[in-house]
Amino acid sequence: MSDFDPTQHRMVPAQRWFEDFVLGERFVIPSRTQTSAVFAAFQTASGDTHPIHYDVEYCRSRGMPDLLAHGFQTLVHTAPGAGLFPYVVEESLVGFLEQSSKFLKPVYAGDTIYPALEVIELSPGKTTGVVTLRSTVHNQRRELVLEGIQKFLVRKRPS
Repeated sequence: MSDFDPTQHRMVPAQRWFEDFVLGERFVIPSRTQTSAVFAAFQTASGDTHPIHYDVEYCRSRGMPDLLAHGFQTLVHTAPGAGLFPYVVEESLVGFLEQSSKFLKPVYAGDTIYPALEVIELSPGKTTGVVTLRSTVHNQRRELVLEGIQKFLVRKRPS
């Protein structure tokens, strides 16, 4: 019999509660190059078949260097689950409340993107609070290509 326990095979950082967060705190999400596989996976998941996202010759005939990533294809990389945030709130997270974003510059096939989340507002309530995160995505040229917010309802530490 093995000593292996699959329940112990997880990342388990210290649990956090609403009052543990501080303004300016960052949650970096690993970078990812926008490969043809990422484009194909997004097309499959979204059902979007417009040629601007999947036909390189169509894009080039319109002056673009390569396939143009769908805005949501860029946005999806800001999912908190791609980083540590959901692990630190496993016990305290009540729900994901809101998301908005602005698409500031194009992302093309071959670009490497660098997503991050930063605590920009903490709104306390009686037993919970809203943690507002600024979501950003930069490309390999250090250009901000996406900016937005995400709001989460998080429990306060139990008494």
